[in-house]
Amino acid sequence: MSHIEDLIRQHCPNGVESKALGEIGELVRGNGIQKSDFRESGVGCIHYGQIHTHYGTWALATKSFVDPELAAKTRRARTGDLVIATTSEDDVAVGKAVAWLGTDEVAVSTDAFILRHSLDPKYVSYFFQTDSFHEQKQRHVTGTKVRRIAGSALAKIRISVPPLEVQREIVRVLDLFQSLEAELEAELEAELEARRRQYAHYRESLLGFNGQAVRWAPLGAVGEFIRGRRFTKADYVPVGEGVACVHYGEIYTHYGTSATSTVSAVRPELGPGLRYALPGDLILVDVGETVDDVGKAVAWMGAGPVAIHDHCYAYRHSLNPVFVSYLLQTSSFRADKAKHVARTKVKTLLINGLAQVRIPVPPLEEQARIVGILDHFDALVNDLSVGLPAELAARRRQYEYYRDRLLSFPESA
Repeated sequence: MSHIEDLIRQHCPNGVESKALGEIGELVRGNGIQKSDFRESGVGCIHYGQIHTHYGTWALATKSFVDPELAAKTRRARTGDLVIATTSEDDVAVGKAVAWLGTDEVAVSTDAFILRHSLDPKYVSYFFQTDSFHEQKQRHVTGTKVRRIAGSALAKIRISVPPLEVQREIVRVLDLFQSLEAELEAELEAELEARRRQYAHYRESLLGFNGQAVRWAPLGAVGEFIRGRRFTKADYVPVGEGVACVHYGEIYTHYGTSATSTVSAVRPELGPGLRYALPGDLILVDVGETVDDVGKAVAWMGAGPVAIHDHCYAYRHSLNPVFVSYLLQTSSFRADKAKHVARTKVKTLLINGLAQVRIPVPPLEEQARIVGILDHFDALVNDLSVGLPAELAARRRQYEYYRDRLLSFPESA
């Protein structure tokens, strides 16, 4: 930091000028590439969706290629250009960017812009990750289900423009910091994965009841399955303004072993026609792309009923709900469940077959004891506020803090 501060005092004694992106370069919209155009080889291309999922701050090679004839008709990024994704399902990802540092031009898809400029390309890409960029960008994001930002709006966003020598020193420091962070994160991720395997082994052992005298019973004998009723994401209203609900897709992406609140709600007038999971019910998904997706479940531990989608079942029973949710994660249960999945293009759970799957039913106090052990272990390996996940999150926040600090300057008059 001290060397960068010395450079700024030397080159910018009166502060650093900020300029609009439209002043420092030209924004060119990509065009004409669909995923169906991808080939094993050819001219490199960057699809806007890959900026969200594949690329980091910069790239030297592309993930995908298109035919040279198609590439000739597209707009292409040159070495040093920034490629910016302009659409996403969430505001944070709108405007995610990658600096193209490869030697050849690459084709760029629609829903992405090319920023052609004369600054250090990594410096600009790092700026696109800062709070300053996100705060400015947020004023211009539009759309409902798909969020987007226009090129004319991007052109208004202001970036500090210190001399190139300062830009390059900032990039050198951030590259080093990012490399060290990546090494530390890799070590922590490896340790975390080892603990997850250990946790899974321990869970299997606790819930296997091998050699123990415990009652086993079919799911259908200790509870009942109640199917939800259809609603769509078009029916959503802000949480707190409607009927709390669980959509089947959210069970794959949002919920864990148990939940006390929902991320969605639907219009109040739909309430009387819906079906509900009650506190203590298990909510299961009956469809999925894979056999493992089907039957994924969350124990509903909220204070009141919650509406469930028609691709969900509420399993109503008298057992410890979190105990049952953990049981459904075991390899033995998943193997038994797989026998009752219709394997068409979309995998579907045959609920009458699932009701015949036998589970261990120890006394309630033993169920509670096991839940207490697994909850503690689960928090250590999965909870973002506890253990290694918390340390990983702290490392990322530290890196973001220094990145934003390095890219903030006293502004010239």
